[in-house]
Amino acid sequence: MRAAYINEFGPSRSIRFGELPDPRPGVHDVLVDVDVTTANHVDTFIRSGAVNEPVEFPFVVGRDLVGRVAAVGEGVTGFEVGQRVWCNSLGHGGRQGAAAERAVVPAERLYRLPDGAAPETAVTLLHPAATAYLGLVTHGGLRAGTTVVVVGAAGNVGAAIVTIAAGAGARVVAVAHERDTAYCRALGADVVVDRRGDDLSTRLSRATPEGVDLYLDAAGVNDLATAVGLLAWRGRIVLLAGLHTTPSLPIGPLYVQDRSIVGFAITRATDRELAKAAHCVNGLLTDGRLRPREVHTLPLSATAEAHRMLEAGELHGRRVALTTA
Repeated sequence: MRAAYINEFGPSRSIRFGELPDPRPGVHDVLVDVDVTTANHVDTFIRSGAVNEPVEFPFVVGRDLVGRVAAVGEGVTGFEVGQRVWCNSLGHGGRQGAAAERAVVPAERLYRLPDGAAPETAVTLLHPAATAYLGLVTHGGLRAGTTVVVVGAAGNVGAAIVTIAAGAGARVVAVAHERDTAYCRALGADVVVDRRGDDLSTRLSRATPEGVDLYLDAAGVNDLATAVGLLAWRGRIVLLAGLHTTPSLPIGPLYVQDRSIVGFAITRATDRELAKAAHCVNGLLTDGRLRPREVHTLPLSATAEAHRMLEAGELHGRRVALTTA
């Protein structure tokens, strides 16, 4: 099969494209013919060695795919050859990645693609939407009526956070560029605050007079000095981006108001947590509430270029779909 892979950790140009042996599914695995995959920032972290993950070289990169079941292991139930399926947790934890014509997926991490969902669109939403669900619900304890601030609300993960929070009945305050105001409102934001300007803290305070219950920064700025001061009693900050940021933390205002900070990475999510997130993702794919702003389609052979574009900041809200066709 053809695949995008690395023989050592390194920059985007270290990704090779060529023939590798077809993978063989184990007893509890499913072999998938991959139609389309994509590239996320977390894929660049693993490819570069920035995060400590067990990797066996040659290592196929990528974690998300949409494809069709080619074969099932003897211990697998619930999947049949020809079914269209998706996965968003390959390429880490000792598993080879998704950027190949065929991939082996543990059955407990594979989900059926809803009827009518376009593969090139769906694959770009799997990681952002699951990340948003885990941040809001699993780690944030989202409830109806809470006030949620989303920094980077017009980005891929930020847009998913806004959509899910609004759908759950939260009051959503989006922080984004002024040009993205209409987009954020269309996603369900009640208030949009321009991220530019030195008085952001003041403007956010005015927009949240009773305090913030959940604060998520999808842009990875992680201005905790501002965020902690905005929190309501027992408000929570969920950290999910900004791998190399080192913010200052005002300890007093954090603990005297029972406020808290929790961090998570989707890479560490359990099978049960991923399954709950997948249920939410499939709901979004079915009702069409969340769609990428623009999908840039490239052949699988352009995986290295997709990684380069991500790291160079050239996509600006666009997503890349890498097709095997």
